[in-house]
Amino acid sequence: MVLSVQALFAQESAGAAVPEPANGAAPGSVPEVSANAPAAASAEAAAWIIPIEGDIAPSMVTFVRREARRALDGGAQYIVFEIDTFGGRVDSALQITSFIMSIKKARTIAWVRNSENSMGVSWSAGALIALSCQEIYMARGTSMGAAAPVTAGADGKTEGAGEKTVAAVRSQIAALAEKNGYPTGIALAMVDYDVELWEVQVDGSLRVLTVQELERLEQMDPKQEGAPGEIRRAGLISPAGKLLSLTAGEAYRYGLARGIADDRETLLASLGAKNVLEESAPSASDSVISFLVSGPVQGILILIGLIMIFLEIQSPGFGIPGTAAIVCFVLVFGASFLLGRVGSLEIILFMLGLGLLAVEIFLVPGFGFIGISGIVLIAFSLILSMQDFIIPRFEWEWGLMGRNAIVVSVGLLAAITGIAVIALLGPKTKMFDRLMLKTRIEKTASEGAGWQEDGGLESDYRDLAGKTGRAVTVLRPAGKAEIENEIFQVETAGVFVDAGREIKVVKVQGNTIIVRSV
Repeated sequence: MVLSVQALFAQESAGAAVPEPANGAAPGSVPEVSANAPAAASAEAAAWIIPIEGDIAPSMVTFVRREARRALDGGAQYIVFEIDTFGGRVDSALQITSFIMSIKKARTIAWVRNSENSMGVSWSAGALIALSCQEIYMARGTSMGAAAPVTAGADGKTEGAGEKTVAAVRSQIAALAEKNGYPTGIALAMVDYDVELWEVQVDGSLRVLTVQELERLEQMDPKQEGAPGEIRRAGLISPAGKLLSLTAGEAYRYGLARGIADDRETLLASLGAKNVLEESAPSASDSVISFLVSGPVQGILILIGLIMIFLEIQSPGFGIPGTAAIVCFVLVFGASFLLGRVGSLEIILFMLGLGLLAVEIFLVPGFGFIGISGIVLIAFSLILSMQDFIIPRFEWEWGLMGRNAIVVSVGLLAAITGIAVIALLGPKTKMFDRLMLKTRIEKTASEGAGWQEDGGLESDYRDLAGKTGRAVTVLRPAGKAEIENEIFQVETAGVFVDAGREIKVVKVQGNTIIVRSV
C-alpha cells in the first residue's frame, strides 16, 4: 500500500531534531572531520569498499549483490558504498535499496566521495541508495538529492513521472529515512515538488519541518501536553515547486550526513575500522553483461537472430545461419539470466513460439493464426527477459514494460523487413548463393540436359513466359507448380501463394521461373 504525504505528515513526531555541529562549530559550517567521535576500533574491525558509479542499471544490481555477499562472507564489519552517480533506473535503484536494507551482519555506510576522477554527486537513484544505508558520510564539495522519478518521452526528452510513480518512490524514500533515523521531511523534499521544507528553532533546538508539520506545531495549544514553548522559523530550506539538493555542509547541518570525510582514511577513522579488506571493482564480465542488456544491443541481436532463422529454413541441412541464430538468442537470454530476470517461463514461451512458427511454415498452408501466435509468444518471452516482473503493478513498471516492448517491436519489424528484402533479392544476390538452395533440376543428364560452365544445369524455360498453371505446394516464396502438365520449381516475387491456387508465369530469368497468383 502506498502511503500518502498527508499520512506521513500526521505522525506523532513532528519533524526530526537535528544535532548541533560538533566541536563548537558555527551553524552551517563544515566540520574538519567526522561529526561523531570515532567508534571504538577492534583488532578485527575492517571495511569492504563497493563503488556505485555511473548509471544505475540492472547490471549494477547484480554487482552490488554479489560483492556485498562476498564482503559478508569475508567477515567485513562495515560495507562502504562509495556513491558517485547522477542516477538511473527506478527499478534497479529500488532493488539495490531493498538488498542493502536486508543486510544485518554488517553496518552499511554510504560515502559520497569527491576526487579528480569523480563527479561528487549522489542524485536521483543515488540518493535513494544512500538513504538505505545506516550512515551517510560526504566529502566537501559533494551534493545529494533531486530524486524525483522521471520518464523518457518518445522524443528522448525526460519529463516528470506520474503521480502513482511519485507516490511509490515517495513512500519508499520516507520508509528508508524513518528506518535509518534521517529527517523524513528532507527525504520527501528530494522526491516531491509539492513539499515545502523549513528550518525551525523549537525551544532552541534546530529542526527540519515540512510546512504542514510546522503549521501543526504552531497551532498547538501551549497548555497542551508536549506542546513546544517557543517556535521560530529560521529560514526556508526548499520552497514548493523545487526539488531539494543538499551540499555536504547542509546535509551535516540538518542531520542527514553523520559526518564529513574528504578521504578514505578520515572515513575509516570515523568508523573505527582498522583497515580495508578489499575494494571491489566491476569485472570485464560485468561490462560485457551491461553491454549485452542495453536496449540497442538487444534489438540488434533480436534482428539478426530472426533473420538467421529465416535463412536457416531456406537453406538445406543445418549450417551457419542456424548457428548464428542460436548464438544471438543465447546472448539475449543468457545475459538476462545472469541478471536474474530469466526463468523457465521465458524459455518455454520462446520455444513454444518457435514451434508454432515451424508448424505454420512446414505443415499449414498460408500464414494465419498459428504463425501470428508464434510471433506473439516469441515477442512476449523477449519482453519478459528484459524485466524482473511479469505483471506490472506500478506506473514505472508499466513504463519499463513499454520501453521493453518498443525494443522488441523494433527488432521484430526490422527483422520482418530484412526477411522481405532477402526474399526479394536473395535469389539475385551472389552473397546468398551458399546459404540458399537455388539449383533447379527438372531433367537428368541422360535425358539431354547439358552442364553449364558455372556448374548449373542448362535449361531454357523462356517458352513458359505467360503460361498459366497451379501451385502444387505452398510458395514461400519458392515451391513447386504444375505448368502444362509438368512440374517445375518456381518462386514468387516475395508473396506467399497457397497450394492449389492458379498461377501465371510473369518472367523467366535463366533457370528461375517467376510466377504470380492469378
